[in-house]
Amino acid sequence: MILEKQLGDPKWVNIATILITTLITFKIISTFLLPKPKKNLPPVIQTPIPIIGGLLQFLKGPIVMLRKEYPKLGSVFTLNLFFNKNITFLIGPEVSAHFFKASETDLSQQEVYQFNVPTFGPGVVFDVDYSVRQEQFRFFTEALRVTKLKGYVDMMVSEAEEYFSKWGDSGEVDLKHELERLIILTASRCLLGEEVRNKLFDDVSALFHDLDNGMQPISVIFPYLPIPCHRTRDRARKKLAHIFSTIINSRKQSGKSENDMLQCFIDSKYKNGRPTTESEVTGLLIAALFAGQHTSSITSTWSGAYLLSNPKYMAAALDEQKNIMKDHGNQIDHDILSEMNVLYRCIKEALRLHPPLIMLLRSSHCDFTVTTKEGKDYDIPKGHIVATSPAFANRLPHVFKDPDTYDPDRFSPGREEDKVSGAFSYISFGGGRHGCLGEPFAYLQIKAIWSHLLRNFELELVSPFPETDWNAMVVGVKGKVMVRYKRKVLPVN
Repeated sequence: MILEKQLGDPKWVNIATILITTLITFKIISTFLLPKPKKNLPPVIQTPIPIIGGLLQFLKGPIVMLRKEYPKLGSVFTLNLFFNKNITFLIGPEVSAHFFKASETDLSQQEVYQFNVPTFGPGVVFDVDYSVRQEQFRFFTEALRVTKLKGYVDMMVSEAEEYFSKWGDSGEVDLKHELERLIILTASRCLLGEEVRNKLFDDVSALFHDLDNGMQPISVIFPYLPIPCHRTRDRARKKLAHIFSTIINSRKQSGKSENDMLQCFIDSKYKNGRPTTESEVTGLLIAALFAGQHTSSITSTWSGAYLLSNPKYMAAALDEQKNIMKDHGNQIDHDILSEMNVLYRCIKEALRLHPPLIMLLRSSHCDFTVTTKEGKDYDIPKGHIVATSPAFANRLPHVFKDPDTYDPDRFSPGREEDKVSGAFSYISFGGGRHGCLGEPFAYLQIKAIWSHLLRNFELELVSPFPETDWNAMVVGVKGKVMVRYKRKVLPVN
């Protein structure tokens, strides 16, 4: 009763009114008049030409730009591409953890990889929402599980033996051309199936070449631009769809089943029980071969060039083969390839120096903050394209000792430089949520080829050490890699 009387007192009413008015006034002032805390945005690359200067600099070559700007701006900086479209680079393990670990709702692949849609086709990978894409990646995972890989290794070994049996007792070859040819043969057999490998290889190989030529740097920004290479790409994609559709229908009608990725995709079902369509199987196959064929052929060529230019590591790789042959004879299978740790490190080091993908991209759907190794915080705004560069980050001197030197021992037990600075020090295969699903397949394929070469030939690099071809979307080897060979069985004792 006393409280009710006090609240009814005009004096208390006036006090309450003053308090409410004060709170409302403070809210208005804080919202509209008080200065808001400023975001600490990354430094911006200065370009001489407004509006499109960043785009021109980007198209000249991202690595050239990164080499110029990283020493000045540090590990986090922004490039304005055009019309206020920004790309922010995160360089180094200290700032790239969020890039690799963030959820798709925070950092998305779909928007930035739309340029792949004309090549892969509708309804697959980057043309579907994340939930469907996850299920399609599950199809890839099932097709690349260990039990499948063991069967693929037998095909890889058989293809290598058949291919190199056609070499003479001695001669000179362009190693890059030879390995490109062999890799697409093994990939066709393991992924596309026996029908392609035995009957349609030349046709499919030529069509994939046209698809590849349709992937130019300008395609990242303008994937549907009506230019000649895009028209050739689209024609090749249509012909491939017809070829795969014919094979898929033939298998379904005959009930024939094969041990290859094509069959895995045909048999795959979504969680709701829906089977894959012909269009989806075709798109997934193109994505698989497109991703795997280039990276494997490029990496196998670089691996050979470095081995043939470094007697110390060539001797170590040969000694490893001799020791394995003492235990297993000439046999090569999945488990024996897994014992080849020296060869693995030699390939991994070539891949560190020459990752085929020079940039990885995401689209930021929310604001986030990164902290540099110097302890400086930067706020990355929603709407930015976020990028990191394996080609640049893999050569950071504070992560890798003498980063431009070929040194496979940097990955040996006790050193393990790829782990010292954190989980994302070595990113040739990406990492985190979107790490490359084909990494085990690629290593097995390259080891199968090079174990055969080491055991059966003496090899000598006769052309200069190759240069990097920065002009392609998938960065490869420039020019020919001429090698003189002599057939000679590796002596075990």
